[in-house]
Amino acid sequence: MHFFITKSIAHPPVIEITPHKCYLIRVAIFGGSALSYVDTPALAARPEATTPLTSEALLQLVLSSLDDDKAEDVVKIDLRGKSAMADTMVIASGRSTRQVAAMAQKLMDRLKETFRLSARVEGKETGDWVLIDTGDVVVHIFRPEVREFYQLEKMWQDIGRPAV
Repeated sequence: MHFFITKSIAHPPVIEITPHKCYLIRVAIFGGSALSYVDTPALAARPEATTPLTSEALLQLVLSSLDDDKAEDVVKIDLRGKSAMADTMVIASGRSTRQVAAMAQKLMDRLKETFRLSARVEGKETGDWVLIDTGDVVVHIFRPEVREFYQLEKMWQDIGRPAV
Protein backbone atom coordinates (compact mmCIF):
# COMPACT_ATOMS: atom_id res chain seq x y z
CA MET A 1 0.00 0.00 0.00
CA HIS A 2 1.37 3.40 -1.02
CA PHE A 3 0.62 6.66 0.77
CA PHE A 4 0.97 10.05 -0.89
CA ILE A 5 0.56 13.07 1.35
CA THR A 6 0.16 16.59 0.04
CA LYS A 7 0.47 19.70 2.17
CA SER A 8 -1.86 22.63 1.92
CA ILE A 9 -2.15 25.78 3.97
CA ALA A 10 -5.87 26.44 3.40
CA HIS A 11 -7.12 22.84 3.29
CA PRO A 12 -6.29 19.66 5.19
CA PRO A 13 -3.71 17.41 3.52
CA VAL A 14 -4.94 14.56 1.36
CA ILE A 15 -3.64 11.01 1.55
CA GLU A 16 -4.23 8.75 -1.41
CA ILE A 17 -4.41 5.06 -0.59
CA THR A 18 -5.51 3.65 -3.95
CA PRO A 19 -5.71 5.31 -7.36
CA HIS A 20 -9.51 5.65 -6.97
CA LYS A 21 -10.09 6.55 -3.33
CA CYS A 22 -8.97 9.62 -1.40
CA TYR A 23 -9.12 10.02 2.37
CA LEU A 24 -8.89 13.29 4.27
CA ILE A 25 -6.35 13.65 7.04
CA ARG A 26 -6.75 16.32 9.70
CA VAL A 27 -3.62 17.40 11.49
CA ALA A 28 -3.61 19.03 14.91
CA ILE A 29 -0.37 20.45 16.21
CA PHE A 30 0.28 20.24 19.97
CA GLY A 31 3.53 21.83 21.09
CA GLY A 32 5.37 21.06 17.88
CA SER A 33 4.15 17.44 17.46
CA ALA A 34 1.47 16.48 14.95
CA LEU A 35 -1.45 14.15 15.62
CA SER A 36 -3.41 12.90 12.60
CA TYR A 37 -6.36 10.60 11.91
CA VAL A 38 -8.41 9.41 8.93
CA ASP A 39 -11.76 11.14 8.47
CA THR A 40 -14.10 8.14 8.06
CA PRO A 41 -16.96 10.01 6.29
CA ALA A 42 -14.53 10.59 3.44
CA LEU A 43 -14.58 6.87 2.68
CA ALA A 44 -17.70 7.45 0.58
CA ALA A 45 -16.26 10.52 -1.15
CA ARG A 46 -15.89 8.77 -4.50
CA PRO A 47 -18.72 6.29 -5.01
CA GLU A 48 -18.45 3.63 -7.66
CA ALA A 49 -20.19 4.31 -10.97
CA THR A 50 -23.77 3.07 -10.87
CA THR A 51 -24.69 3.55 -14.53
CA PRO A 52 -23.17 1.17 -17.07
CA LEU A 53 -21.13 2.93 -19.75
CA THR A 54 -22.83 2.46 -23.11
CA SER A 55 -22.90 4.67 -26.16
CA GLU A 56 -26.60 5.44 -25.68
CA ALA A 57 -26.24 6.21 -21.95
CA LEU A 58 -23.31 8.50 -22.75
CA LEU A 59 -25.32 10.30 -25.44
CA GLN A 60 -28.30 10.75 -23.10
CA LEU A 61 -26.06 12.25 -20.41
CA VAL A 62 -24.49 14.66 -22.92
CA LEU A 63 -27.86 15.80 -24.25
CA SER A 64 -29.32 16.13 -20.75
CA SER A 65 -26.32 18.13 -19.53
CA LEU A 66 -26.47 20.52 -22.49
CA ASP A 67 -30.22 20.96 -21.99
CA ASP A 68 -29.76 21.67 -18.26
CA ASP A 69 -27.14 24.31 -19.05
CA LYS A 70 -29.37 26.06 -21.64
CA ALA A 71 -27.35 25.17 -24.73
CA GLU A 72 -28.83 26.51 -27.94
CA ASP A 73 -29.34 24.84 -31.35
CA VAL A 74 -28.30 21.33 -30.22
CA VAL A 75 -27.77 19.03 -33.21
CA LYS A 76 -27.14 15.28 -32.96
CA ILE A 77 -25.41 13.65 -35.94
CA ASP A 78 -25.26 9.86 -36.26
CA LEU A 79 -21.77 8.89 -37.49
CA ARG A 80 -22.26 5.12 -37.60
CA GLY A 81 -21.29 3.96 -41.07
CA LYS A 82 -19.84 7.39 -41.92
CA SER A 83 -16.79 7.47 -39.66
CA ALA A 84 -14.91 5.15 -37.31
CA MET A 85 -13.96 7.96 -34.91
CA ALA A 86 -17.24 7.95 -32.93
CA ASP A 87 -20.86 6.82 -32.98
CA THR A 88 -22.40 10.26 -32.53
CA MET A 89 -21.40 13.90 -32.83
CA VAL A 90 -23.25 16.55 -30.82
CA ILE A 91 -22.95 20.21 -31.78
CA ALA A 92 -24.31 22.98 -29.57
CA SER A 93 -23.96 26.72 -29.03
CA GLY A 94 -23.54 28.92 -25.99
CA ARG A 95 -24.21 32.64 -25.88
CA SER A 96 -20.76 33.68 -24.65
CA THR A 97 -17.25 32.36 -24.05
CA ARG A 98 -18.07 32.12 -20.35
CA GLN A 99 -21.19 30.01 -20.96
CA VAL A 100 -19.37 27.76 -23.45
CA ALA A 101 -16.55 27.07 -20.97
CA ALA A 102 -19.02 26.54 -18.10
CA MET A 103 -21.13 24.08 -20.12
CA ALA A 104 -18.00 22.14 -21.02
CA GLN A 105 -16.82 22.01 -17.40
CA LYS A 106 -20.24 20.89 -16.12
CA LEU A 107 -20.40 18.17 -18.78
CA MET A 108 -16.95 16.90 -17.82
CA ASP A 109 -17.96 16.90 -14.13
CA ARG A 110 -21.15 14.95 -14.89
CA LEU A 111 -19.22 12.41 -17.00
CA LYS A 112 -16.77 11.86 -14.18
CA GLU A 113 -19.53 11.65 -11.54
CA THR A 114 -21.81 9.30 -13.49
CA PHE A 115 -19.39 7.09 -15.42
CA ARG A 116 -16.01 7.85 -13.78
CA LEU A 117 -14.94 8.92 -17.25
CA SER A 118 -12.25 11.52 -17.92
CA ALA A 119 -12.90 12.90 -21.37
CA ARG A 120 -10.27 14.62 -23.51
CA VAL A 121 -10.97 18.35 -23.84
CA GLU A 122 -9.57 21.07 -26.09
CA GLY A 123 -10.34 24.79 -26.20
CA LYS A 124 -11.91 25.25 -22.76
CA GLU A 125 -9.47 28.04 -21.89
CA THR A 126 -10.59 30.34 -24.71
CA GLY A 127 -14.26 29.31 -24.78
CA ASP A 128 -14.83 29.94 -28.50
CA TRP A 129 -14.95 26.28 -29.53
CA VAL A 130 -14.67 23.46 -27.01
CA LEU A 131 -14.18 19.89 -28.21
CA ILE A 132 -14.97 17.08 -25.75
CA ASP A 133 -14.04 13.58 -26.91
CA THR A 134 -15.66 10.86 -24.81
CA GLY A 135 -14.83 8.07 -27.23
CA ASP A 136 -18.30 7.11 -28.52
CA VAL A 137 -19.67 10.67 -28.47
CA VAL A 138 -17.80 13.75 -29.69
CA VAL A 139 -19.19 17.06 -28.43
CA HIS A 140 -18.54 20.47 -30.00
CA ILE A 141 -19.69 23.54 -28.08
CA PHE A 142 -19.36 26.83 -29.98
CA ARG A 143 -20.04 30.50 -29.68
CA PRO A 144 -22.62 31.27 -32.42
CA GLU A 145 -20.20 33.26 -34.63
CA VAL A 146 -17.57 30.52 -34.56
CA ARG A 147 -20.17 27.83 -35.27
CA GLU A 148 -21.46 29.78 -38.27
CA PHE A 149 -17.92 30.17 -39.61
CA TYR A 150 -16.98 26.45 -39.45
CA GLN A 151 -20.41 24.93 -40.24
CA LEU A 152 -19.50 21.45 -38.95
CA GLU A 153 -23.04 20.14 -39.03
CA LYS A 154 -23.37 20.96 -42.71
CA MET A 155 -20.12 19.16 -43.49
CA TRP A 156 -20.99 16.00 -41.52
CA GLN A 157 -24.65 15.79 -42.54
CA ASP A 158 -23.67 15.90 -46.22
CA ILE A 159 -21.31 12.89 -45.90
CA GLY A 160 -22.86 9.75 -47.31
CA ARG A 161 -25.19 11.55 -49.73
CA PRO A 162 -24.48 10.98 -53.41
CA ALA A 163 -22.89 13.85 -55.32
CA VAL A 164 -25.12 15.68 -57.80
